[in-house]
Amino acid sequence: MSHERLTKHRYFVDLGPLTLEENFESGERMTFTVVAGGGMVPDGYVETVAITAVEIRPDVFLTSWTEESGTNIVHLEDFERGVVHSRITLPDGTPLALTGTIKPLG
Repeated sequence: MSHERLTKHRYFVDLGPLTLEENFESGERMTFTVVAGGGMVPDGYVETVAITAVEIRPDVFLTSWTEESGTNIVHLEDFERGVVHSRITLPDGTPLALTGTIKPLG
């Protein structure tokens, strides 16, 4: 499976109340920067996480990670259509479902 779409690429993710930049350093590591946290996370927050990324079909990836806070994230990133489906489980077990856009940066 090819991680070329991810490795050394940056994306802007707009999930409505939550916007962030994803910088995929490799197929196993990503740094995200919260542009607007929508009250869920502080604006400007930066964290580097270990990711698991599986290519479902060309230009569609299922990507997951756990943040330092204990929050678990699963993204279905459809680069062909520019759509991301995010499923978030907060440390207290609260689930969140957000859908938005994903666009390449520079």
